[in-house]
Amino acid sequence: MAKQSLSQRPRLFIRLALTVTVLTIALVVFGAVVRVTDSGLGCNRDWPLCGGTVFPPLDNLTAWIEWLHRLFAILIGLLGVGMLVAAVRAFRQRNRAVLYGTVIAAVLFLFQAFLGALVVKLDLPPTMVTIHLGTAMLLLAALLFTYIGAVYHPAMSYGRDHVSWLMFATTGVSLLIILTGALVRGGGATLACMDWPLCNGEAFPFEQGPLQVVHMTHRYAVVALGVLLALLLWYIIRSGRPSLMRKLIVAALVCYGLQAVVGALFVLAAAAPLWGTLHVGLAALTWAALVLILIVEAVNTGWLKFDNREAEWHPLSGSKLPS
Repeated sequence: MAKQSLSQRPRLFIRLALTVTVLTIALVVFGAVVRVTDSGLGCNRDWPLCGGTVFPPLDNLTAWIEWLHRLFAILIGLLGVGMLVAAVRAFRQRNRAVLYGTVIAAVLFLFQAFLGALVVKLDLPPTMVTIHLGTAMLLLAALLFTYIGAVYHPAMSYGRDHVSWLMFATTGVSLLIILTGALVRGGGATLACMDWPLCNGEAFPFEQGPLQVVHMTHRYAVVALGVLLALLLWYIIRSGRPSLMRKLIVAALVCYGLQAVVGALFVLAAAAPLWGTLHVGLAALTWAALVLILIVEAVNTGWLKFDNREAEWHPLSGSKLPS
């Protein structure tokens, strides 16, 4: 009976962690809908109320978009409380890294909620909007950490090398792109460059103005990420790393390619909301895939240690690098 109870607790946590992670990605996409439809102040500057009422007027679409975004966040918060309780029950005696990761995710969620309220109160300043999105990405990373910590158990390990550092660099550039993209949107530079891939006919629009420079900086960061992803794919295959990592880097490349195409369509379609929403969603998926690669690499190389001793918990496994 005790063994059955012990194994059921991690399973509940794993289901909750996966659910909250998927919903967090969906919330990021929903946040993009809020931004591209200019619904950030749909509830005026009221928080947590919307225009002074609990429910917005039926004929105010922007208010409903903002209100539903808040309601979605509350749902994730409630599930997160259940996830935290499950983590305490399952991991307080062993595999405490998962418990600590869950606590960090909870703190990031509360900070994210505070930033959301502050963004509304301060009339959507671009810097705060960027920090708000960056915190959401860190929250997603923390949730992925807890999920992998509960399910991943490498069969073998290997030493760190230059590929490990390339993974760190690629993941960092991915986050940089998301942050610069938020600055492009929040700073009003979305349509500063009306063509693609050039910016109003120039590759380096330094004399056109600061908005054009911000826009093109974002594009060049995207190009840099593409180069890093291609190199990472080559090195992961060449070094014989586990098949899980090969699948994840291919997923990251696919999401990146789609993101780049959608980004171009977003500009050429004069910032159509659909393309803007897809652009942010694909960026979040690219980030998630790279974070997963980084966490798996950290476990395989011994940077991270998870105490996963019950094989029945582990749908993921690693493999040894060839000598």
